[in-house]
Amino acid sequence: MREREREREREINSLYRGTQNTGQMTQVETHVTYNHNTYVVEEYMQQEEDWDRDLLLDPAWEKQQRKTFTAWCNSHLRKAGTQIENIEEDFRNGLKLMLLLEVISGERLPKPDKGKMRFHKIANVNKALDYIASKGVKLVSIGAEEIVDGNLKMTLGMIWTIILRFAIQDISVEETSAKEGLLLWCQRKTAPYRNVNVQNFHISWKDGLALCALIHRHRPDLIDYSKLRKDDPIGNLNQAFEVAEKYLDIPKMLDAEDIVNTPKPDEKAIMTYVSCFYHAFAGAEQAETAANRICKVLAVNQENEKLMEEYEKLASELLEWIRRTIPWLENRMPEKTMRAMQQKLEDFRDYRRVHKPPRVQEKCQLEINFNTLQTKLRLSNRPAFMPSEGKMVSDIANAWKGLEQVEKGYEEWLLTEIRRLERLDHLAEKFKQKCALHEAWTSGKEELLSRKDYESASLMEIRALTRKHEAFESDLAAHQDRVEQIAAIAQELNELDYHDAATVNSRCQGICDQWDTLGTLTQKRRDALERNEKLLETIDQLYLEFAKRAAPFNNWMDGAVEDLQDMFIVHSIEEIQSLITAHEQFKATLPEADKERMAILGIQNEISKIAQTYGIKLSGINPYTNLSSQEVASKWDKVKTL
Repeated sequence: MREREREREREINSLYRGTQNTGQMTQVETHVTYNHNTYVVEEYMQQEEDWDRDLLLDPAWEKQQRKTFTAWCNSHLRKAGTQIENIEEDFRNGLKLMLLLEVISGERLPKPDKGKMRFHKIANVNKALDYIASKGVKLVSIGAEEIVDGNLKMTLGMIWTIILRFAIQDISVEETSAKEGLLLWCQRKTAPYRNVNVQNFHISWKDGLALCALIHRHRPDLIDYSKLRKDDPIGNLNQAFEVAEKYLDIPKMLDAEDIVNTPKPDEKAIMTYVSCFYHAFAGAEQAETAANRICKVLAVNQENEKLMEEYEKLASELLEWIRRTIPWLENRMPEKTMRAMQQKLEDFRDYRRVHKPPRVQEKCQLEINFNTLQTKLRLSNRPAFMPSEGKMVSDIANAWKGLEQVEKGYEEWLLTEIRRLERLDHLAEKFKQKCALHEAWTSGKEELLSRKDYESASLMEIRALTRKHEAFESDLAAHQDRVEQIAAIAQELNELDYHDAATVNSRCQGICDQWDTLGTLTQKRRDALERNEKLLETIDQLYLEFAKRAAPFNNWMDGAVEDLQDMFIVHSIEEIQSLITAHEQFKATLPEADKERMAILGIQNEISKIAQTYGIKLSGINPYTNLSSQEVASKWDKVKTL
């Protein structure tokens, strides 16, 4: 029972309350209270239904409102060359909110604060809220702070009041206005269509047939209503959305799936979208009526003169700003450092965020003033306004087009230059890293290769040095790629016009020169090692030959010394004669023995000569024998003496 009573209370709690005064425009009061994620509107007329305040918390409703209100705002903001992406974020600084109000109202708001501080944003939002209030809308509990803080519920409530005031309030059909008038208009337009019964702005639209009927009633060439099926709500809705967007310039503000899958679609979203059809089909007649009414009330001549002066002044200022701005955007002199280029990009972003939007508003206001003036002149049967030479709307449009073309090219150039500098920084860092690794590896290598340790090495030692050198040569070859990479990076840095190319080239040249030096020293050391190895092998062979020949010769000398020192006893002349004969025979062998001695000593002399000629330091020890040339010579002298 209590639930039924609450439901009844919600049904009778209308969002709108007001009066309509026919025959003239009257200012009405709108009372908006926003609390606990819901808002109640007491407005200029009595509504027959109200939204369920509990269901307002439904995320599906919030999603529908967010999408619909965002699309509605963008349908107007695009006339000023901009748009919003996030409804609770993009209105926080108040700039686009003020621009939206100027576009939909055709009136000029106070100039916005250009600062970025919180109080600047609050000031801008307050200017927008003050303007809304000036149109008869009394805002309660919606403050600038909530909008600046990005309060989604408050922002949606504020946008809804704007939609009510500027898109729905002036709808009037047969003594009814606003929501009732819009509902009556929809009922009258869709009455002849089967399966369509518009009773409200929520479930009556779920199957999509009502939207298709509205379009077919005014533009039967766009939709074949006979082919539509009530059991295909998503297809019907999507067809209506696509046709409206393509042919009626009504942006898609809803999602078919959201409408179909929600038990009760959001009434505000549906009403906002449907109001666009009313304005698309019935707006021209109302605009003409409003223009005639204004022409009857205002002092036409004085107002026209004022608009002409304002147009001339605003056109001059805007063209002068464009004239000053284009050379700045045409300056494509790149900076040398990433920080400087990023500052240029930041300056450009400031231009886009801070400096350009007011000019967009001025351009929009200029076009509005021009069109308004021409309309006034036409309605009062006066000649069309002709601005000064060079200040036509087309001239301003061409100048603005040129500005945006240069601006686009400037942004592309900035991004290209930043990418180039990022590439340069990356290459420069990579160059330094590879150079550091290479220089660390080459440290001490020249000294190592310049050593002459092979001059005092033995054959085994020099063979070990040769193997070690071969390993170094393999390591050297492996580092060839790094040197080539360093040279390639240096070349690329030069091609990309790196600001410190001189330092890079100097370091690269030093590494290349050092690499050539290492190659030369490596080859010299290999040649020296190979030469000394061959010489030591030759000396080793001579040592072996000396040992092989000196040993038997030494044994022969030992035997000769023993024989020559042997005591003898003789008893006859024959024995003496025999000894003398044997001694003579021994003496006859001495020349041949002397040749052998000379040959053995010649081997030793050849070893000494080789060592002296090629600077080889000999240990003085024959590894194959303990005999020395001095011992051979000494024994030979002893043999000769004996």
